[in-house]
Amino acid sequence: MTPASPSYALAIHTSSPDLGLAMASLADLSSSDQSSSDLSSSDLSSSDLSSSDRSGSDLSHYDRSHADLPGDRRSQVWPLGREISSQLHLYLQDFLQPHTWSDLAYLAVAIGPGSFTGTRIGVVTARTLAQQLKIPLFGISSLGAIAWQAAAPMYHTDPDRPIQIAVHMAAQRQSVHGAIYRMQRSPQDGQATLVALVPDAVFSQEGWQACLAAHPKPDHWVEAIDGLGESVVSILTLAHLAWQQGHRPDWSSVLPTYGQSPV
Repeated sequence: MTPASPSYALAIHTSSPDLGLAMASLADLSSSDQSSSDLSSSDLSSSDLSSSDRSGSDLSHYDRSHADLPGDRRSQVWPLGREISSQLHLYLQDFLQPHTWSDLAYLAVAIGPGSFTGTRIGVVTARTLAQQLKIPLFGISSLGAIAWQAAAPMYHTDPDRPIQIAVHMAAQRQSVHGAIYRMQRSPQDGQATLVALVPDAVFSQEGWQACLAAHPKPDHWVEAIDGLGESVVSILTLAHLAWQQGHRPDWSSVLPTYGQSPV
C-alpha cells in the first residue's frame, strides 16, 4: 500500500510567554476564506487589540487552553512562561495526536520580534523538525501575524478596500519594534494578502512617530502587549498563503528576528 501523502500543517509561536500551536489540514486551509477564517473562528475582533482609542489594553483576557476551529483545524495556547524551553517538545507531541510527524506537509514558526529566548527556542525547534522531516519551513513575522489578526475583520467587511495596519511592541532600552502592513486583495488570484509597507524594524520612540507621520493615516493602530500566542492561527494562515503561491522555503533560510541583542 502506498503511504498517504502529507496533508497537514503545523504552526508554532513561542515569541511571547505563551506557547501557541495551530494545526489544520491542507484541504481545509485551501477551501476556507482566509481573509476572515482565522479571526472569526477564534472569536476575536479588532477590539481584542490595543488600538489608538483603546491604548493600554492587553490580549491576555482571551488566552484559552483550547479552541476547536471550524473544519479540520485546531489551536491551543498555554501560559508556560520560562517553562517553554523544557516543555515545548512534550506539548508538541501531545498536540500532534492522533496524527504523526509524517502527516505534516510543512511547518510554520513565529520568528519574532518578541521574547529573545522564546523566539530562539521556537525557531531552533522548528528548524530541527523541518530538517529531520525534510519538509518546508515558513518563518512568519510576529508583527505580521498580529497585523493580519487585526485587519481581517475589517477586510472581510469590504474586500475591495485595502486595510492599513500599524503595529508595534516595546523593545529594549525604550525602543519600539514597529511595522506598517497593508492587507489587500491579490491581483493574481484574488485572495487576501499582506504587504509590508514598512518592514519590521527597531525604532526609537521619536523614529516610530516620524515613521507614522510619513505614511497615510492607518486604518488601525495595534500595540502588542500580552497574550500573543493566540496569533499562531494567523501564522498558519500566512504560511499557507505562501504555500499556495508555490513557495517551499528550506529550513536553513529561517532565522529569528531579534531586533536587538538581549544585553
